[in-house]
Amino acid sequence: MRTTARLMLGLALLAGGYAACTALCQAPATLPAESPAEKDARMAWWRAARFGLFIHWGLYAIPAGEWEGRTNHGEWILTTAQIPVAQYEHFREQFNPTRFDAAAWAQMAKDAGMQYIVITSKHHDGFCLFDSEHTDYDVMSTPFKRDVLRELAEATRRAGLRMCWYHSIMDWHHPDYLPRRTWEQRSAEGADFDRYIAYLKNQVRELVTKYGPIGVLWFDGEWEQTWMHAHGLDLYAYVRGLDPAIIINNRVDKGRNDMQGLTKGAEFAGDFGTPEQEVPPAGLPGVDWESCITMNDHWGYNKHDQNWKSSRELIRMLADIASKGGNFLLNVGPTAEGEFPPACVERLRDIGRWMKLNGEAIYGTQAGPFGKLPWGRCTQKALPDGHTRLYLHVFDWPAERTLTVHGLANKARTAYLLSDESRQPLQVDRAEDALVIRVPSAAPDSTNTVVVLDMAGRPDVVLPPTFAAPSDVFVDTLAVTIAAERPDVELRYTVDGTPPTAASSRVAGPLQLTRTTTVQARVFRDGQPVSDAGAATFTQVTPRPAVECGEMTNGLRYAYFEGDWERLPDFGALEPVARGNVADFDLTPRRINERYGLRYTGFIRVPSAGVYRFFVTSDDGSRLYIGDELVVDHDGLHSAGQRAGQLALAAGLHPICVDFFQRTGDVALEVAYAGPGIDRQRVPATALFRPDRGDDPANLPGR
Repeated sequence: MRTTARLMLGLALLAGGYAACTALCQAPATLPAESPAEKDARMAWWRAARFGLFIHWGLYAIPAGEWEGRTNHGEWILTTAQIPVAQYEHFREQFNPTRFDAAAWAQMAKDAGMQYIVITSKHHDGFCLFDSEHTDYDVMSTPFKRDVLRELAEATRRAGLRMCWYHSIMDWHHPDYLPRRTWEQRSAEGADFDRYIAYLKNQVRELVTKYGPIGVLWFDGEWEQTWMHAHGLDLYAYVRGLDPAIIINNRVDKGRNDMQGLTKGAEFAGDFGTPEQEVPPAGLPGVDWESCITMNDHWGYNKHDQNWKSSRELIRMLADIASKGGNFLLNVGPTAEGEFPPACVERLRDIGRWMKLNGEAIYGTQAGPFGKLPWGRCTQKALPDGHTRLYLHVFDWPAERTLTVHGLANKARTAYLLSDESRQPLQVDRAEDALVIRVPSAAPDSTNTVVVLDMAGRPDVVLPPTFAAPSDVFVDTLAVTIAAERPDVELRYTVDGTPPTAASSRVAGPLQLTRTTTVQARVFRDGQPVSDAGAATFTQVTPRPAVECGEMTNGLRYAYFEGDWERLPDFGALEPVARGNVADFDLTPRRINERYGLRYTGFIRVPSAGVYRFFVTSDDGSRLYIGDELVVDHDGLHSAGQRAGQLALAAGLHPICVDFFQRTGDVALEVAYAGPGIDRQRVPATALFRPDRGDDPANLPGR
């Protein structure tokens, strides 16, 4: 009865949704009109929250990362283990998490200091953790027969947290989703991607309208070529039409820039960036972002993965992210029985104990006004009276009992330890550009002790000078530019290892270096230092010598391999399927679209001696060698992204080798370079050579 009713209702809704989708896709959607003030109001709770729980749970918890003797799988096990969909569906018959306790999950998140929960309503395998009217491939068709999302939503709100949904755009189970995995036996005949989009939107409507107020709709799986920019704009507008207050991540569209997760341009939809398994190295003023990170190496439960990040690392990571103005979405992969792994429970408790004393230094804070601090991180709050509260997160406690905050011109009002309920004032003195805080001899918390510094007015901070040069290594000469962020100051520098003083040389233009040098520079005003000293070392190197070769012709040699890898294998130990010649680093030698590898070997000619930078963009893994030296390492499974490296080369020919493999999904490979007299560009075929005969460069030592 349930199936029949669903089918009839689903067909009616699908027909309407399909017609609407077709019409919308013919006319490009635009982003909903919204003023900056309106967006600020919509984003306010999320910006203040700073810390959330990510939950990856589904049928993949049953195999627990293991299939046919391999133990490195996770939530992607259907495709990484190449399990036929019909076979994978049998996990539904085993899904009966009798120990699932929504209230316990929500309470653990609350006790850890988290402010919101994001759970996988549907991952890439297509299985739904909610009671959907548009498919029977959901939790109600399992022995469990309980709507996980409804129970968790109710428990989460009772705990005072925000409920949010993750929903995959990609769906390996749905018959209309395209493309198929290349290893699949399922025919794509009759599949209609527009019809799939109608299904996707109907499920999104359920998620937004059936479970009460939703904080965030967190999309994923947008990288395949079938999902286009117009689809992203349309889906974003559709969700905001259902609930104007909802927040939507940037994976709804095609604007995400690789795993760093930040949106490439304003034309793309999405309210915040999504760095995955990484934290942006510097602050991002005016940009909303959230780092999603696992506690071990997998998102879904893998019983063999015991590579847990320590509680210390996670607490410091939270402070680091908040100090840069971001949110931290920390993942847990529950077991098939419905429990958080004990290691996750332990770490959540540890973080919670720290947050109970120090949460004030995280919630509602903004990025700190400083650059890199030698002893830790800083968050801040603007106080209603016009003054500012700095939260100094001290990772490395000063042995001399003096915590120095350089470059801060403001007058201190008071300072104290956040964990000290008595708020006993700490002594604060001024020394040149810095405030010096007298602290106890031992750190109250060796992981992260927070020192509160209340100061008069808004931060008046002078950062150390910055250094800019084509490279930090050079062959003959190097021009180094020293700059300050403020125009009303003077810069002084030294090259003899001593800190700059008012008597040191004044920066009057680029420094011309002819030997290895450590340059120190400092900002002065009216003869007094107003910043800490900055330092940078530039190293003179001997270029790698060119090689003598016989007769050469333009192009490269390639070796083509087929196999299933998560990282680059040793191609030198494998027998290739085919060999041949190509003009450059193109993918035309491939015979299949997934699960293959290529090794390109030959020589690259550089016109003059100097430092050359090489850039490799790939999806999936790649490496670039010059001779036996690894210059660019971009190995592993990932979407299209770029890595770079540099090497000093003499003029002439140098052996080059590029290894590349593709597993599934989109594919990309591009090799570029820049150097003396060469602006960044793809390596042209005219700069690549292969020998007419003789030894293959692939046989060089080191590979």
